[in-house]
Amino acid sequence: MYIKLDKLNIPRSKTGKELIGTREMAAFFTSSRSCVYLGMLICVLGYQAASSSAQDVSSLSLSYYDKRCPTAQQIVRKEMDCAVRNNPRNAAAMLRLHFHDCFVQGCDGSVLLDDTVTQVGEKTAYQNLNSLIGFDLVDRIKNQLEGECPGVVSCADLLAIGARDAVLLVGGPYWDVPVGRKDSKTVSLDLANTDLPAPNQNLVTLVSNFLGKGLSVQDMVALLGSHTIGLARCVNFRDRIYGDFEITSHNDLTSQAYLSKLQSSCPESSHDNNLSPLDYVSPNVFDNVFYESVLKGQGLLNSDQELYSSLVGFETSDLVKTYAADPLIFFQHFSDAMVKMGNITNPEGGEVRKNCRFINS
Repeated sequence: MYIKLDKLNIPRSKTGKELIGTREMAAFFTSSRSCVYLGMLICVLGYQAASSSAQDVSSLSLSYYDKRCPTAQQIVRKEMDCAVRNNPRNAAAMLRLHFHDCFVQGCDGSVLLDDTVTQVGEKTAYQNLNSLIGFDLVDRIKNQLEGECPGVVSCADLLAIGARDAVLLVGGPYWDVPVGRKDSKTVSLDLANTDLPAPNQNLVTLVSNFLGKGLSVQDMVALLGSHTIGLARCVNFRDRIYGDFEITSHNDLTSQAYLSKLQSSCPESSHDNNLSPLDYVSPNVFDNVFYESVLKGQGLLNSDQELYSSLVGFETSDLVKTYAADPLIFFQHFSDAMVKMGNITNPEGGEVRKNCRFINS
């Protein structure tokens, strides 16, 4: 007997730390007296459906720019094609910008705002600082859009379209992107520090984080498949490679060689900014190899490996197996989850920025 993870509401301390950890919860799930313990756990935690982040998609449509700026998507695609051909890393950069945008205040372009004398942006948040790139690419695309259709295409839509094109250009699926988002006039460093998933989080915390945005467990596992492209900083996987990597990977010869390479690039106490591919097999191709690595216990980030190795990961481990076995199912679920994430809107509305780095004066 087990309860689906998307039905759990995990209590937290004022610092945000779970009051009941993953392994403690596993004890409840696996005990011979699980029915009694589980009942007690439900009383403590509360058994409730996931609360969704505010979503108002009524203003989004596939035809929003058909008359306002009919060449908008062509412009974004052309610039993305040039950027990815020049440097495949730009694909992961654009995809990550869209993700980090949507998880803070909704998909409103707030992640692109620079600091000003009156407002601190999100770029210095822990999960963004020395990590997010691609802002110059956004500037180039925005300049092209403004030259063709001044004041029409929002920066938030630019990110949504650019993320889709980024995935497609490195071998991933295509999906239609509803558009019509507005750019926020506000920004929140505090929310960026609390709402963005962290690489060392356990599965329960990850699930809680995604549920808070109205995304299901399936959405979460599919979206984390974006780690099939891109790089991670040493500081974000050091604990993993000097922790339980050998245990989860069964310490076979292939895993030993991979771990040795990781540790040579990421010493225990230095070189925080050294980079390693999240998917060492095909780092510049959007495929399902990420899940194959997780199945082998070789996920680079702790949060990635938790999808399969967590003691409470009944549902997530099944999804990892499914996606590792069938890339078409992964592509479909990923596309659906990207549309769903892209529909998280800022209820406060906003504007169409002329420059993605600053609100209009």
